[in-house]
Parts: sequence; C-alpha cells; structure tokens
Amino acid sequence: MADKKEACGLFGIFGDPEAAQKTYFGLHSLQHRGQESAGIASSDGEEIICYASMGQVSRVFRSGRDWLQRLRNPMAIGHVRYSTTGSSSPANVQPFMSEYSRGPVAVAHNGNLINASLLRDEYEAYGHIFKSTNDTEIIVHLMAKPSHVTKPDPLGHVLNHLQGAYSLVFLFPDRIEAARDPYGIRPLCLGQTPEGAYCVASESCAFDIIGARYLRDVDPGEIVTLDASGMHSRYFVEPGTVTPGHCIFEHVYFAKQSSTIFGENVHNFRVRSGHQLALEHPAEADVVIPVPDSGTSAAIGYSRESGVPFDMGFVRSHYVGRTFLSPTQSLRDLGVKMKLSVIREIVEGKRVIVVDDSIVRGTTTKGKVNSLREAGAREIHMRVACPPIISPCFYGVDFPTKSELLANNKTLDEVRDFLGVNSVGYISLKGLLDCASLPPDHYCTACWSGKYKVPINTVLNKFMMERHQMQLFNDIETYNV
Repeated sequence: MADKKEACGLFGIFGDPEAAQKTYFGLHSLQHRGQESAGIASSDGEEIICYASMGQVSRVFRSGRDWLQRLRNPMAIGHVRYSTTGSSSPANVQPFMSEYSRGPVAVAHNGNLINASLLRDEYEAYGHIFKSTNDTEIIVHLMAKPSHVTKPDPLGHVLNHLQGAYSLVFLFPDRIEAARDPYGIRPLCLGQTPEGAYCVASESCAFDIIGARYLRDVDPGEIVTLDASGMHSRYFVEPGTVTPGHCIFEHVYFAKQSSTIFGENVHNFRVRSGHQLALEHPAEADVVIPVPDSGTSAAIGYSRESGVPFDMGFVRSHYVGRTFLSPTQSLRDLGVKMKLSVIREIVEGKRVIVVDDSIVRGTTTKGKVNSLREAGAREIHMRVACPPIISPCFYGVDFPTKSELLANNKTLDEVRDFLGVNSVGYISLKGLLDCASLPPDHYCTACWSGKYKVPINTVLNKFMMERHQMQLFNDIETYNV
C-alpha cells in the first residue's frame, strides 16, 4: 500500500432494462480505482442523460436519490475517477457529456493522454472553448472536427491522433463503443449477463457483482461496438503491428484480487510474486505479515515458499482517506496509525517479515515500521513485491518526480536505514516478469526501468510544466525502449 494515486474505473452495459442500476453496482466493485467522483450516463435510444458529482458512488447517488430512476434506460456507462490530468473538481467529473454535429455523446476515460496539451493548444488557437481541464475533453473536440466526421471510421481516425494510455467507453444514443490504445496499457474487458446483455469494464470483478461472465479482454487497438444487433469489433491499428505494453503495476497494486486482467487472475499473480520474493530475499523470522490489502496475496506466497507462518499483523480501517494527501508529515504519520492498526499480540517480541506491494516516497512505509517498533517487534524485515520505483509514469499512475522517489535517490542500505528496518529486499524485475503469463516484452516496466513503451517526445515539455515536473523532464535521459 504505497503513497500513490490510482487509475480510474469504467463500466458500460447494453441491452438491459436495469442498465443504470447495474452500472451503479459495477462502479461499486470498481471503487478501489477512484474515489474522487462518480457518474452514470444512459440512453433510451434517442436521448442521453447524465448525472455525475464529486464523491464515492454511494454518496453521489444518495445525494441524487431520484437519479437512478431517471437514468433508467436500456444502455448506460459509468465512471469513477482519481485525477491524474486535470484537477479534482466538479468540472472534471465523468462521464464527460457533450454534443457535436453527429449528436450527443458521453465519454468515460481511464489513462493519460501525453499529447493532450499540444492538441488543446492547437484547438484553442482555432477558437474552440473547453469547459474542463481534463484530457478527455480533447477527444470530443477531435470527434467534432469536420474533416474527421467525414472519415469512413471517424472514431478510429480520432483514436489514431491520441498518444499515451487510454481505455475508453463511449455512449452514443443508439450504441456503446469501447476502445483500448494500441499498447493496451490500461485494462478493459468484455462480459455478458445471463439475459444476454453485453457489458464492458475496467476489471472483471465488476461483472461478478451483476452475475455476468467474463468473455475476453478488449484487444489493444480494438474498437468494440455494442448495439441492437449484438457485439461487433474492428481495429484502428493493424493487429500485430505494435508490441503490447500492459501496465504490470495493475497486477502489483491497482486491480482487485478477484479480477482477471491481461488474461490472468490478479491474486494468483501476486501469490507467485510472493513465492519469487521469498526465493530472492529469504530472512530468518517468526511471522510474515502483509500490508493490507494489496500486499496480502504476495505475503501468502512468501509464507508458503519460506515456511514462515503467515498472520495479520495490521488491521486496516476502510474509513480513512489516503494518508499521502495530508498536508504535513506529522498528519500523514497520524493518518497511517488511523488507517493501519497493529495487532500487538502478533508482533511483540518477534522477528517480523513485512510484505508490501511497493514503496514510493517511503514516508508512509516508515510510519508503519515505527508502529511495529512501538508494538514491540524485535526485528523488522521489509520485503517489497515489485522492483524499486525509479521513474515516474506518464500513463495514468500519479507517481511523484524523480527527486521524490525513495529508490531513485538512495542505495539499498540507505533505504534500509531511512525506513528503520533490519533488512530490505525488492523482487527483481526479471523475477516479477517471470511471474506473469505473457512474454516479458508485453508489459510496460517504465517505473522500474525508465524505458517507456509509448514513445515520448518534446511535446511533453509543456505537459511537464503543467504538472510542475520540469525537474523530472530534465532528469529523464531515455524515452523509448
């Protein structure tokens, strides 16, 4: 459980009279992917209506109690947001609703467009007016351009103008269209209910709650249409011409354990990573404890491989917000104690192996270590189920600048001393990739290797300035694999 922001969550369903209600439940299952805002758009075949607001799913639709009834239509899409581009404000909630020459459209987006600032400047120079600061709005402006509207496949043509990570769900009056960038960086999958309605979601866990079955992933570079005649597919990039760059951090941290993404179950992947971590970094200890929730599966794997008993040394409160958003370190430290309570009887007087999914700045991890010391742990051995994070992400994970990344600025011994532990061990990049079912070159490993799957060029200069990361831009020496 590292100090980082998460991705967004998407859901859509076509051909169900309770589409909005099922979208509501689907978004509940995806709440771990974003908690800043939530929204649902639906269509009766002619008109699209949308309701979105700041807050978690239950709060948004509790405050707008009659909206689920008003949204009752046979097709709907939904979105939960954690901002990476664009501030956290009501203007940036999604689905993003707009009208252009072809009629109304609602868009939900997970990812980050690295060329959004350049495109926005170009369109503003021609008099286009933007009502938000998120990168999703530029997609609608591209769709509305007269020379794009007349193309044989307007949406496919528009998507070829985008650079970066994007999983997208569009609601038109008569259909839903779902698309994934040519590298398939962010997950997007397809399902079907027992009644035959097709659905799309960021993770398959959203299908489980409504009784739908997982069919397959949306392929990189694919557009899937859900309409009255069923499910249809086309590609805006020739299949096989681009090597995928799936974000393996989805498996490490973002996705729910019950989900199937990139063709495999998240829990099983994390258990395998725990086995590998134990092989690479064994330790003499009395107990293995996870940092819940994303470290739990890896801790199970570590315990099985090492033979050291597994137990729950931390109890997590689900009612405390993200501690890394607190304005001061003292408040963040207090937030850690509120969010994770130590079970003294499990750790007191013992040699403890702590398994976490990742370490970013290290400040919250240091707080957890202090709590274990106060509870009487005799030794603390930190084990991390992903390699050291040395580079930021441009594709939807809001990591800080290089200067703030703990592993980029310190040796392993210095990391150990900073955290106040007896030893520290990170899984190797090769070891992590060996835990995955796809070939190693099918994953993006930029945050650990500094090698970016999607080519990044000078258009990012302005993008970096907007995110106050010029230091980071100057530090990066290699942008391409």
